[in-house]
Amino acid sequence: MDTLILEPSLYTVKAVLIMDNDGERLYAKYYDDTYPTVKEQKAFEKNIFNKTHRTDSEIALLEGLTVVYKSNIDLYFYVIGSSHENEEKCGEEGLTGKHGGPFLGC
Repeated sequence: MDTLILEPSLYTVKAVLIMDNDGERLYAKYYDDTYPTVKEQKAFEKNIFNKTHRTDSEIALLEGLTVVYKSNIDLYFYVIGSSHENEEKCGEEGLTGKHGGPFLGC
């Protein structure tokens, strides 16, 4: 029996964020209406940054969403998907690319 493997798409990725070392938004792209207003988006971003900027892990489950993240010097890169998505769909290679540099390849 064949298993169905879904490729990452904008339908599995809910948001892509890049924040600076202070947790300020440098880039944010939301692909659905989970957080429809800028006020809700900024509150979500602040919550994510506060929970992730001091940890060494790269995967978190916050507010019912799977968050895969990576920091590089003073930048934080986040790819957010729904909680039922496998973090490997936008995991390590999605954040670093094949050459190890900061790249959002999902």
